[in-house]
Amino acid sequence: MLADKDRIFTNLYGFQDVGLEGAKKRGQWDNTKAILELGPEGIVDIMKKSGLRGRGGAGFPTGLKWSFMPKEIKERPHYLVVNADESEPGTCKDRDIMRNDPHTLVEGCLVASFAMRAHACYIYVRGEFIREREALQRAVDEAYEARLIGKNNIHGWDFDLYVHHGAGAYICGEETALLESLEGKKGQPRLKPPFPANVGLYGCPTTVNNVESIAVAPTIIRRGAAWFAGIGRPNNTGTKVFCISGHVNKPCNVEEEMGIPLRELIDKHCGGVRGGWDNLLAVIPGGASVPLLPKNICDDVLMDFDSLKAVQTGLGTAAVIVMDKSTDVIKAIQRLAYFYKHESCGQCTPCREGTGWMWRVMTRMVKGDARVGEIDLLQEVSKEIEGHTICALGDAAAWPIQGLIRHFRPEIEKRIADFSRLAAE
Repeated sequence: MLADKDRIFTNLYGFQDVGLEGAKKRGQWDNTKAILELGPEGIVDIMKKSGLRGRGGAGFPTGLKWSFMPKEIKERPHYLVVNADESEPGTCKDRDIMRNDPHTLVEGCLVASFAMRAHACYIYVRGEFIREREALQRAVDEAYEARLIGKNNIHGWDFDLYVHHGAGAYICGEETALLESLEGKKGQPRLKPPFPANVGLYGCPTTVNNVESIAVAPTIIRRGAAWFAGIGRPNNTGTKVFCISGHVNKPCNVEEEMGIPLRELIDKHCGGVRGGWDNLLAVIPGGASVPLLPKNICDDVLMDFDSLKAVQTGLGTAAVIVMDKSTDVIKAIQRLAYFYKHESCGQCTPCREGTGWMWRVMTRMVKGDARVGEIDLLQEVSKEIEGHTICALGDAAAWPIQGLIRHFRPEIEKRIADFSRLAAE
């Protein structure tokens, strides 16, 4: 288990003072000027060496992403945009960071913006996050008042930070749809290229990063890349906030080491699966958009990007959704299919038409009102949606269904056979 001294979010549960004074006691805003004196290249180099991979789901190396920004400011200003549109079902880590430890994010915005030569940063907060936005805004106001940010601040880098409240659309969690929404347009993903590092917010060089990715940056730089890289496993380094929900005795958010065994994570922090480990049916390991895993894989799997990819799923946002044997797993995936159908922006034909079609087929399969041949047809259609859309929402809709067919096909076939038998009687 992760040692307390290695935890970055030391007020994740809000037991201590959330304000600026409490944050300083926990080590935030500790000689931030010295971090900036490393220079943009120095900061980016430390982030690269730390091995931090994006905590929003894709797992792209953060330092490498920062390095894509132009090395000098020309006629177009640079922007940092923080993606706090946390709408993935099962994921609730960023909201605790914003609500209980917001100064980690505010300081991270200053450091990351300086590294990318940006004088302004926008934090795009999910529409349903009211108290989180208020807590974050209080932290921003405190930072302005103490001249930690703003014009002529004590750190010597003019920097403005804006909190923008979205309207609650899941699609705005996709970085280019977020930029469209931030500009006041309909939240629909853009074609790439051009990539945001060249043409982003208002047509200017922009980097979009997740809350957790930005909030950990100052601590990594203070303690050194070797410290962060020494936690976890090669290519899967550092700490990660996991959200464990569903059929466990104590659902929780917890910061743990990357690569912790899934069983240890559930047993140590959540009091185990409801009814004991043998009562486990399946786990969705990384938020609702990744394929589920049956119990036999969950017994030994490690919680990091590469280990989960090796068993045909993903770490995603590290939102662990636990399902015991009382779960109707077909109904659970049908419910997710409805979510993705509802949240599709409708821009791409495979997603607009395919998500609705998959949901309708899944609705029949919940009852068993289908033919066995439709299982293969459903798999085939999901493959036609996956990878054929502008953004990853099509993939997110397809993967849970693919996981269900991969691991629970006999359950679907039995449901169909039972329905046919009852219909014949």
